[in-house]
Parts: sequence; C-alpha cells; structure tokens
Amino acid sequence: MNRAFLTKNLLFSLRVMGVLEGLSNIALFFIAMPMKYIFEDDRLIYPIGMAHGVLFVGFCFYLVLTGFVQKWKLSEVGWGFLSSLIPVGTFIFDAKILKKKVAESKSVTD
Repeated sequence: MNRAFLTKNLLFSLRVMGVLEGLSNIALFFIAMPMKYIFEDDRLIYPIGMAHGVLFVGFCFYLVLTGFVQKWKLSEVGWGFLSSLIPVGTFIFDAKILKKKVAESKSVTD
C-alpha cells in the first residue's frame, strides 16, 4: 500500500475522530450533565456518555496508530491524549499539531 495514501487517510481519520470526540465531550459536559444535576433529568447521560466513550477510545486508537505509522515524537502523542481529556482540547490539538502534520504530509507527497 502506498505510504502517502495511508498517511493521508490516517490523518484525515484522526482529525474526524477528534472533532466527533470533542463534540461528544462538549455535549456531555454542557448538555447531559447540567440536565442531570440542575434539572434532575438523567435521560441523556447514558446515550451521550456511551457515544463519548466509544469516540474517546476511537480517537485514542487512531492517535496511537497515526503516531506509530508517522513516527511522531512521544510528546506529540502525549499532547493528543491530554487534549482528549479537556472539553475543547481536541479542537486545539487539531489547530496546533494536526494541521501542521497535514501540511508536512502534503509537502512530502507533492
């Protein structure tokens, strides 16, 4: 398989997973949890929490896979893990690190 194709697809998948994980984290912290603790209605905790958990694991999987294939520094992968714990962290990780990685991969493949 073409390495450039694999790199491009892994980066794209990681970015998509990061956006989805970030949105689910925001939904959990700013919709489901306030509904539970302010309005005493916990109906959204399970579905949003489950979706967030699946997306979190998926993001971590793609982060490790992409970091391994692209031989990232351990600190870059560490920042990715740390970003997944903060409600808007994956968006910051995307802006600060992943966009640079996409640009680097384009310059290498062109």
